[in-house]
Amino acid sequence: MSIDFTCKAFGKCILLGEHSVLRGSPALVVPIQSRNLDLSYSKGENPLELRLIGDHGKELQLLIWGVLEKACELKKISRADLKGTLLLESSIPVGAGMGASAALCVALTRWLGYLGYVEEADYYEFARTLENLFHGESSGVDIAVALSGEGLRFIRDGEKKPLVMAWRPHWYISYSGKRGVTVDAVNKVKDLLLKDPAYGESIDAQMREAVAMAEVALKMDADQGLPALAKAIDLAAGCFEKWNLNEGEPAKHIQWLKDQGALAVKPTGSGGGGYVLSLWTNPAPENLNLIPC
Repeated sequence: MSIDFTCKAFGKCILLGEHSVLRGSPALVVPIQSRNLDLSYSKGENPLELRLIGDHGKELQLLIWGVLEKACELKKISRADLKGTLLLESSIPVGAGMGASAALCVALTRWLGYLGYVEEADYYEFARTLENLFHGESSGVDIAVALSGEGLRFIRDGEKKPLVMAWRPHWYISYSGKRGVTVDAVNKVKDLLLKDPAYGESIDAQMREAVAMAEVALKMDADQGLPALAKAIDLAAGCFEKWNLNEGEPAKHIQWLKDQGALAVKPTGSGGGGYVLSLWTNPAPENLNLIPC
C-alpha cells in the first residue's frame, strides 16, 4: 500500500507558566523529541479505515472519532467523504500531561490540510479549536509547540517566539504514578480564583516571576544559569503547592527525585498527577529511566 501523505507531531513539556498561561501570562515550552505521533495516509475508495499502533496508539481509540466528528462539523464535511486508510503510530501516553491530545489535533489538522479542507495559515486556530474538546478551554500552548517542533516562549493570543537558550540544562520528565485530568486541574485553579481573586492573582504573579527568572537564567552561562534556573523552578513549584495540585503520588514522586539528587523539581502540565520536571547538575543516573527534555 503506497503512502500518499505523512506528518509528525511531538509531545511537549511545559517548563514553566502552567495555568497562568490561560490568563495571558507567558509560558516556556519545549517539544519532547522522543515522544511523538506519526500519521500516514493512503488514498482509497473505501470508507475511512483507522489503524492505531505504537506504545500508546491504542489509547487514541477513545479520542480520535470525537476529534474527527468535530473537524467534520467545523468544515461541514460528511464523514462519508473521508476515504482511504489512516495509520497513527504514537509513543505519547494519553492523559499524562505530555500533549497527546494536541499532537493528535495537529496531525489530523495537517492531514485535513493535505486533503484541501484547511488552509495552512489556519492550522493553529483550527487545531486549537479541536483541542477545546479535551480541555474545555485550550490556551493553545500545546498546539503551538506540536506545530512548530521547537522550544517556544508562548503568550495566549500573542507571541510565539523561539525559546532562547545559551546552554543546555540537564532536565527530564518522569511519571508521578498518577494520571492527571487536565480539565479537573484547570477548574480547581479557576475555583480558587473565583473564591479569592487577590490570592489567585498573587499566584499568577509568582508564576510570571518564575518564568522571567528562567528566561534570564537560560541566557546566562551554564555555571551562573544553573542555580538561577533551579530557583525559578522552585518558585514555579510553589505555585502548584498553593493551587493544591501536588498532593498524594505527585508529592511522593517529587520527594523521591530530590532524594536521588535532583536540584529542583516541579509538576509539568496541569498538575494533580501526570509528569514532573526535574533539573539536575549532571546527567541523571540512567537507572532512573527519566525522559530527557
